Amino acid sequence: MANAKNATFLFQRDFMEYHKDRFDDYSLLVYKNEKLCALLPANIDKSSVYSHQGLSYGSLIISNKIKFKDTLEAFKIILEYLEKDNLEKLIIKGFPKIYTGTASDELDYLLFLLKAKQIRSEISSTINLSNPFKIQPNRMEGVKKANKIGLEIKESNDFKSFWNKVLTPNLLERFDASPVHSLEEIEMLANRFPKNILQFNVFNKDTIVGGATIFESKNVAHVQYISATNDKQSLGTLDFLFEFLIKERFKFKMYFDFGTSNENQGLNINEGLQYWKECFGARASVNQSFAIETKNHLLLDSFFV
Repeated sequence: MANAKNATFLFQRDFMEYHKDRFDDYSLLVYKNEKLCALLPANIDKSSVYSHQGLSYGSLIISNKIKFKDTLEAFKIILEYLEKDNLEKLIIKGFPKIYTGTASDELDYLLFLLKAKQIRSEISSTINLSNPFKIQPNRMEGVKKANKIGLEIKESNDFKSFWNKVLTPNLLERFDASPVHSLEEIEMLANRFPKNILQFNVFNKDTIVGGATIFESKNVAHVQYISATNDKQSLGTLDFLFEFLIKERFKFKMYFDFGTSNENQGLNINEGLQYWKECFGARASVNQSFAIETKNHLLLDSFFV
């Protein structure tokens, strides 16, 4: 929805369709006078609907032209529709406020009215670039090392080198895991969204030693992937890269977001990773998820006085 006030490129079909084989889509559109006014990117799993499990965040996406009453009615209609389809719960991923350029907290209030239950909370490490903290000296020491060695940062569409030589081997070794996006998927998505999905690789002479994949939206530069070779401390690889990204490449954005350092469904935090991000001036912004019983749409029937 081009005129939505709380949406990013992640909600476009060209993005969501990359993993359509993994989810049973249940996205809903709400119209008023034959005009689209709201939508809910979603998938279904058994007796619950999720605001899409394949996306980092979700929520009800609303036109910037509709007012609170219409937002309430749109969400009420969605819950009624789900109940009629014998679906008991709607699981909502909150939409991080850093992505909106205007007030869009209507759903937060509706969740209160609907007696929604908070089921998950995570903190993302975010820098307000209009009023940033100074990068701490221990990180600048890494920058000095990298400059002395002669490391070089290249912005390019070379995802292959980063995926195959750095990111995938690191995830396999440390977590016995793979990137959420395969190399083929990230290359396809970057081809579809060349202004939004960006790759920054760090080289020591001709050898790649680290990198970061950035998802860029109107207000936010979000770090989707970070990884470096085992000599990152002696080279200052990531300090060098992120000092450049924060102070130069994305300095005109509203926010630079490192993403979460949470583990165990939000119940734990990787302390070392969290500390590293905070040394760049990042502080906590909260991402929450809620469960709503669809029958609770009745609580919105006599709201206005």
